[in-house]
Amino acid sequence: MRSRRNLTVKIPAGVDTGTRVQLTDQGEVGPGGGPPGDLYVEIRVAEHPTFDRHGSDLHCTISVPMTAAALGTVLVIPTLESDVEKGARSGVETSFELEIKPGTQSGTQEVLRGRGVPGLRGVGRGDLIVSVLVETPSRLDARQTELLRELAELRDEESPEGTIRGGNKSVFSRIRDAFNPH
Repeated sequence: MRSRRNLTVKIPAGVDTGTRVQLTDQGEVGPGGGPPGDLYVEIRVAEHPTFDRHGSDLHCTISVPMTAAALGTVLVIPTLESDVEKGARSGVETSFELEIKPGTQSGTQEVLRGRGVPGLRGVGRGDLIVSVLVETPSRLDARQTELLRELAELRDEESPEGTIRGGNKSVFSRIRDAFNPH
């Protein structure tokens, strides 16, 4: 006889898509009225709007205006714990302050140790890797344009030449080039 029933399943912290949780004796009744088998629940983890998961590490990108990147600032970054109701996890930080150092370049990555996903068996925790994206203004009024031109003049950057670099070479490419310089 088929029937529906609801079960409460405790999902351990750190599971990822594809993880299977075994519920002993919660499956179908065995042949001839034998003992029930096990029920396996396969986990599918929903995507998070802020964080991308890579193993136990979390990745996010934070955009800052060019002035904040040049002068430095402190930003408040949410953590996964901020998604959990406050009373449910006492003593867990729900955000932290990230210092953007003066002169930070676009593409800089800050690695925050132990701020990622907890280990599946309660051992360790991944990292949170924050990539900084520096936003260059696309619309400037006359005063802002004048101030930027004045800054460029003070820095002797009115006609910059730029720096051209080759693409990133793999270790094997560098070894090959060392033996075959032409």
